[in-house]
Amino acid sequence: MTTQLSKIKLLLTDVDGVLTDTGVYYSERGEELKRFSIRDGMGVERLRHVGVETGIITGELSGSVAKRAEKLKISELHLGIKEKVACIESIMAARNLKADELAYIGDDVNDLGAIALCGFTACPADAMPQVKAVVDFICTKEGGNGAFREFAELIIGAKA
Repeated sequence: MTTQLSKIKLLLTDVDGVLTDTGVYYSERGEELKRFSIRDGMGVERLRHVGVETGIITGELSGSVAKRAEKLKISELHLGIKEKVACIESIMAARNLKADELAYIGDDVNDLGAIALCGFTACPADAMPQVKAVVDFICTKEGGNGAFREFAELIIGAKA
């Protein structure tokens, strides 16, 4: 596992269910708030210090996700993506990366294609069973409550 993780150059993540706890607050104006973990944010910074960039790929068009990505200086932000595999293939081509240089963390069935494509994969403890069945690592933490950070620390440890 350490050898695989030491190759990682880019960690891609879903948002809802990974960076958030799947909850969202709605008003008559639409989506208002999502809750993000500060510890997950520190994971993004710590990854950057060992040469690993972070990217977000989500099917949602969310202003709060864009603001969070901006604050964390996330290098790849892809909102409103329904075809995650095509998006990842485009990122790989643009950055000249191979699949084994990519890590991915997702929680639901719409992440299965991305999980199949990337070199090392994970999911939060509360991910859907179909996802748990195919990832390389199942976090002990739930989505929005440190799962991303747990996976980030695994990669950071392999880079040390």
